[in-house]
Amino acid sequence: MTSSLVLLGTGGGPTPKTERSAAANAIVVGDATYIIDAGNGIARQMAFARLPFDSIRAMGITHHHSDHNADAGTLLHLSWCANLAREVSTFGPAPWTGIWAAFLEYSSTDVETRKVDEGRPDFADLVTATDVVDPGTVYEDDRVRISAAWVNHPPIPALAYRIDTEDRSYVISGDTTPCDSLIELAKGADVLVHEVMHVPSIDPLLRRSNGARLREHLINSHTSSTDVGNIAEQAGVGQLVLSHFVPGSPAVLEETWLADARKGFDGKIVAGRDLMVI
Repeated sequence: MTSSLVLLGTGGGPTPKTERSAAANAIVVGDATYIIDAGNGIARQMAFARLPFDSIRAMGITHHHSDHNADAGTLLHLSWCANLAREVSTFGPAPWTGIWAAFLEYSSTDVETRKVDEGRPDFADLVTATDVVDPGTVYEDDRVRISAAWVNHPPIPALAYRIDTEDRSYVISGDTTPCDSLIELAKGADVLVHEVMHVPSIDPLLRRSNGARLREHLINSHTSSTDVGNIAEQAGVGQLVLSHFVPGSPAVLEETWLADARKGFDGKIVAGRDLMVI
């Protein structure tokens, strides 16, 4: 069965942008969809991508920064409002189970109303939530095996995910500095989707907030555009897809992202765009 990757959102950082939607990815295998990260706007991006809401089987969150999880609950809630009637497995670092419980409370008024008025199944019964504690396999069904590894994104716990299908393997880095655990997870993968930051262009971001502290976080928690190619090279992946662009606005030229990444990787490199299919 053939698979594909849909980049639903390729932006980095919590501020909504006109150029890119927030971090979100879909691996599609036949008529089944597997979501990795669910930043703001993911439900509409799925609509644009013509991905049926009732095709969602599982959702993994890499870490609990709002640009990666802001619409995790909303996506499943709105999918249920549309046509989702099958079980969905969800997982992420702790306290994912607590976050999910809080979302169920938040959505309860709408859910209870629609159960009565529209005869919908119970929303809470459709979704299972699990805190990922140990690296390794976190989800498996007849179409995919999803494995997780801890990566380095201080100050919070963060995961990368590998999705192995019958025909291809995909790795989503989430947010991380260069680290051995990600390289090991991505060994021999067909596609590595990796976050990227253009350090010379982050000064406009620093003027919007506590500049010195924000710069320290960005440098200590992300991967520069000149380092990302070396990660792909060490992992021996077939294709490197750049995503979670920082800064997203003002935009850095695509040629700049690609030229920096090529300094360390001889394979195929793609600068991701929202709704791109790979």
